[in-house]
Amino acid sequence: MTTPDYWAPTDPLGEALHQMRMNGAFYSRSELTAPWGMTMPAMPGHIWFHIVTSGPAWLQPEDGTPRPLLPGELALVPHGRGHRILGAPGVPAPNVMDLEREAVSDRYELIRYGGGGDPTTLICGAVRFDHPAARKLVEALPETIHVEVGGSPQQEWMHSTLRLMAVEAQQLRPGGEEVITRLGDILVIQAIRAWIETDRAARTGWLGALHDEQIGRAISLIHKQPDRDWSVASLAAESAMSRSAFADRFTKVVGEPVMQYLTTWRMNLALDALRSEHATAAQLARRLGYRSEAAFARAFKRVVGLPPGAVKRGTAPTTS
Repeated sequence: MTTPDYWAPTDPLGEALHQMRMNGAFYSRSELTAPWGMTMPAMPGHIWFHIVTSGPAWLQPEDGTPRPLLPGELALVPHGRGHRILGAPGVPAPNVMDLEREAVSDRYELIRYGGGGDPTTLICGAVRFDHPAARKLVEALPETIHVEVGGSPQQEWMHSTLRLMAVEAQQLRPGGEEVITRLGDILVIQAIRAWIETDRAARTGWLGALHDEQIGRAISLIHKQPDRDWSVASLAAESAMSRSAFADRFTKVVGEPVMQYLTTWRMNLALDALRSEHATAAQLARRLGYRSEAAFARAFKRVVGLPPGAVKRGTAPTTS
């Protein structure tokens, strides 16, 4: 029996944020002196974040123009694309994985590098989200997110957290790497929240659908009750719309028909369960509302491209 999550929000956007529980792949504190530059490699399925705790820095996307980062500022590269962090535009930038690094823990490293000039200190990390709702949200984010120092009053606590992170980074005390990684995870989520609240692009596509009162309700019901025998008619009724109007509006707002969305959502849940729980196809068929294991397996192979057994051997991609 599944224990209910009494803290889970009732709105679909809040639900997606609630599911943003991170698995950190890499965290580092870098003590850099000019001239310096670092290339961050592509890490598909991850979000890179960079926090400047002192000194100047520039963020250069893979095919973009360098943008300055000031002390106390935070930048995200949400889609795991390769990019550069520079002390100044145009300086050489070796791959960060090729630089000499001191391991503080299994996921936290110290990097000391540069030419001996003006200093800069950075906190960097790469994290991933495994829940399907979180992954859908990350897919909707822009190529970079930049949280500026002079933000809204609601962001003041974020900058207080950045200052606390800078203090921890100045001299690592026992457990300091754990404090920094936890603060980094929180700041990533809050940066995404700040973008959603302030950027008009967050009102389009899948995120825009979550803001839609009727379509958002249907999405929330699919997410929370994937085992129900949903149909276009039943979801339309729950959304207080006619069947035809609901079907047309869902496709227009979300970008795919509602039953296709339902199936893809179920298969994302199945992928996670196969990987993390070692669940069987029979268990997932019951959990996701299929009348038989064979019906589930056919739907899974149609969406994922491989049978469930192949996923358990670690060969399946992530669905979109």
